[in-house]
Amino acid sequence: MSDRVPSFFVYGEPDRPVDVGFLHVETVMERSHLHSGRVSAHKHDRMAQITFWTRGRGEYFIEDRRLDFIAPAVSFIPSGVVHGFTVVPEETDAIVVSIADSALPPIAALSSLPVEEPIMVRGQAGSRFWPSLAATMQRLLEDYRVGQMTPLGALLAVAMNDIALLGQTGRSGEREGRDLASAFRRLVDRHFRDAWPVERYVAALGTTPHLLARACAASHGVSVKAFIDRRRLIEAKRLLVFTIRSVEDVAYEIGFRDPAYFSRFFRKHVGAPPGEWRADQGHPSHHGEAEEPSPTV
Repeated sequence: MSDRVPSFFVYGEPDRPVDVGFLHVETVMERSHLHSGRVSAHKHDRMAQITFWTRGRGEYFIEDRRLDFIAPAVSFIPSGVVHGFTVVPEETDAIVVSIADSALPPIAALSSLPVEEPIMVRGQAGSRFWPSLAATMQRLLEDYRVGQMTPLGALLAVAMNDIALLGQTGRSGEREGRDLASAFRRLVDRHFRDAWPVERYVAALGTTPHLLARACAASHGVSVKAFIDRRRLIEAKRLLVFTIRSVEDVAYEIGFRDPAYFSRFFRKHVGAPPGEWRADQGHPSHHGEAEEPSPTV
């Protein structure tokens, strides 16, 4: 197995360079022969995706969050963010728009949707923005199918703005805090394996501990340290489930010098040691659990 969650071009197609300005529109069920309603954890390294669920229900997951949904529902997933879903294919469908990172900034500038963070909006079926989003996404699909590419950027900006309004995440006086939280998330993605202390993140971002703590709490709902720990835990779970590497190797990979300390960290957050948790996921055992040292007396 690979040590990483698979990265696709579009689902089921090997990753490859994305053309400048690339934009692709299709329905989820157009690829049902590949997934039968179950799309496993994956990511897209150079493009973002909007998925608008037009009918049915299912479970969508973003990183370590699992979200039940009933249509209408919509998600925006930036590049590099792990996601997937499980649905009943005969009952459920969605329109999926994939857009290259290179094409996103000018379109995002016309909307109020923050594009550095994943978002999923569920429920609120009575909102007046759902019909607007549904009409815009259907127009995107129809124009794409007949090769009418010129209006797609403008339509996508309208759709993104509707998503922002539905999620009440439009730009406001809190923009600076959101931008700081987004920059922090990107920095954590790059350096969580390096076991940076909070102070180093503060210095790298050119901010203060108070401002970073406030931005992190507002955007991510947790403290700075808890966010870093959560990111390390996500990677640990990925490696435990998707690879056959030993618990010790997983510990070293995510920046723990002491596998026994990693085992205690994992048990504190998950409720079970990593080897036991891995076995509960149906993973074949490999090597052993890092034993915690007996307390000295």
